[in-house]
Amino acid sequence: MSRELLLLVDALAREKNVEKDIVFAALELALAQATKKRIHDDADVRVEIDRETGEFESFRRWLVLPDDQVENDEQQIGLIDAREQLADVQVEDYIEEELEPIDFGRIGAQAAKQVILQKIRDAEREQVLNDFLERGEHLVTGTVKRMERGNALIEAGRIEALLPRDQMIPKENLRPGDRVRAWLMKIDRQARGPQLILSRTAPQFIMKLFELEVPEIEDGLLEIKAAARDPGVRAKIAVKSNDPRVDPIGTCVGMRGSRVTAVTNELAGERVDIVLWSADPAQLVIGALAPAEVSSIVVDEERHAMDVVIDENNLAIAIGRGGQNVRLATELTGWTINLMTVEESAQKHEQESETTRQLFMEKLDVDQEVADILIEEGFLTLEEIAYVPLAEMLEIAAFDEATVSELRDRARNVLLTEAIVDEEQLEKVKDDLLELDGMDKPLAAKLAKCGVCTRDDLADLAVDELTEMTEIDDDRAKALITTARAHWFAEEE
Repeated sequence: MSRELLLLVDALAREKNVEKDIVFAALELALAQATKKRIHDDADVRVEIDRETGEFESFRRWLVLPDDQVENDEQQIGLIDAREQLADVQVEDYIEEELEPIDFGRIGAQAAKQVILQKIRDAEREQVLNDFLERGEHLVTGTVKRMERGNALIEAGRIEALLPRDQMIPKENLRPGDRVRAWLMKIDRQARGPQLILSRTAPQFIMKLFELEVPEIEDGLLEIKAAARDPGVRAKIAVKSNDPRVDPIGTCVGMRGSRVTAVTNELAGERVDIVLWSADPAQLVIGALAPAEVSSIVVDEERHAMDVVIDENNLAIAIGRGGQNVRLATELTGWTINLMTVEESAQKHEQESETTRQLFMEKLDVDQEVADILIEEGFLTLEEIAYVPLAEMLEIAAFDEATVSELRDRARNVLLTEAIVDEEQLEKVKDDLLELDGMDKPLAAKLAKCGVCTRDDLADLAVDELTEMTEIDDDRAKALITTARAHWFAEEE
């Protein structure tokens, strides 16, 4: 029997091209399941085959648990009973009892065979997947095997992959037998069917296609730093040259547009804008909004946003059909882009100046003329007046040293007073609000002034109420309220 078993393992390992250990493990599982049927369906049985001789042993085992946690006597045993059998046994250990080995020749052969073959199929599939992954391929080329509920099953060599309907280019009509390329989006090792999930709409797909068409990218002379797509319609890529002799845009376009045309054809006619990459975010945004010409840009680092001023003749081009151009530029650069005309910019600037003017006049107790001088010199906050180097403020021609010192002292006193008030307000704030993700002390103090002192108080607010109280943006307000309400839904579940 033991010799027959070793011969069987050897034959299966060769035929299926898998490791012998995998076949042994499948046999052990088959023997264990057959043994369970003889004892009890809930029993925990372990079979161990000697890899050298083919002899095997069977054990029934019980997991040791605290007595009050035992729920299944067929698989578990209380600590007190377990220690009667083995004095030094601990919780989470196993108590084992050797069983008389089952006669392999009398196993439910069909059941054993199914278990073995399934395990070997799983191992085979895992081996094929690992071989594929070791090649480091992210661009998959294959043939449409069949269509299932709008999804395409792709055969790529020995690998079967899934291209979901929502990852196909819109209006693309794939049929069985079509050759197709796609980006390897993710690997689902738990799936019973295809484990490779593909995408033809991901930005990485267009980046890989350009790598195929432009040898300079593979050589390291060029880099594609970012991409954004409206699949099947329009895309933008940002390219950087690592060699001053290489023109990144011209190289990607190719002779008579041959390289970019090859990519466009693969993407069902998707038009591609090639943008010059810049480490300067403002310069990158200017390039991304092309062909529109930008008049000026104001960068807000804190909000990670830019106010981009464009004259009225260029505004429609910058926005694009259905907002497509500005949306792709936002995705490409990672910055929120607020487009505005020269008039709108001037109006916004005047509103901001008026707000700052009123702040300085009220808090510093100065007249409009002094407030306007501070604004013209670039001062926008009390913190800047209080803590900017003295030498910088002394450079303001309209102010003498005494005026500068007085302004700095007043600003510092206001900030100190506000800090004391904030501390007093924070004493009202409960820990559940202060410890909320996204919350900070200055914001908590503002909320406390408006009577919002607990997590539930915040959860009861609407987004517009929160933005009006605190002057934070809508996105942050939504995130805070959602987080504050999370425990409500957890309690319902």
